[in-house]
Amino acid sequence: MTTAKHADATTFHQPLLSEPHLPPQTQPQPTQYVIVLPPYPPPNSHRLLRKTWRRCIFCSAASIIFLVAAAYLLWPSDPDLSVVRLRLDRLHFHTRPKISVDVTMDLTIRVFNKDFYSLDYDSLLVAIGYRGKKLGHVTSAGGSIEARGSSYVNATLQLDRVEILGDVVLLLEDLAKGVVMFDTVSEIGGRLGIVFFELPLKTKMTCEVIVNTRNQTISHQNCYPEVSEVK
Repeated sequence: MTTAKHADATTFHQPLLSEPHLPPQTQPQPTQYVIVLPPYPPPNSHRLLRKTWRRCIFCSAASIIFLVAAAYLLWPSDPDLSVVRLRLDRLHFHTRPKISVDVTMDLTIRVFNKDFYSLDYDSLLVAIGYRGKKLGHVTSAGGSIEARGSSYVNATLQLDRVEILGDVVLLLEDLAKGVVMFDTVSEIGGRLGIVFFELPLKTKMTCEVIVNTRNQTISHQNCYPEVSEVK
């Protein structure tokens, strides 16, 4: 009896039918998903991008400043004209047939070339007036001035029997004071040599010159450009 019970218990734990096994190739495969992610920049890319952008801005600003400075330095400018010496060598009055005066003046004009290329001028004309009345003019020969250089032009103005009937009293008063103011107009015409090109240049400078007749020196002068032209 004991053996039969044990056999029944053993039979009870064993499955009556074996579970069917699917072949490996028929088992369901898990679903595969592919996720495409955008490339993520490296941690320092933003910092490098900012540095590159700043560098580009700096280079562009430096280039613009360089071009502006080069244009300012190389652009043709007018030469400076000034009277550095004006001496009254002779002053003689005539009362007949009309009141007139003989004047002899020695003057020196300084021409300063501010450009970075040479200046060739054909002539220098200087006109002298007194209280708005033109007394006369003198013309000197031409010359050449190197870049950033100066040239001193000497000229002698001799005026005979200049009629100053309306201003003779004022001239006598100025001579008594020892101070006479003259008006000078200096005009220069020439060419600027830029590499292989030549630009025509014409400049006119007006100056009010105060001369001390006691020591024959210029005590003060005020100059300003009147006409300046580069064609």
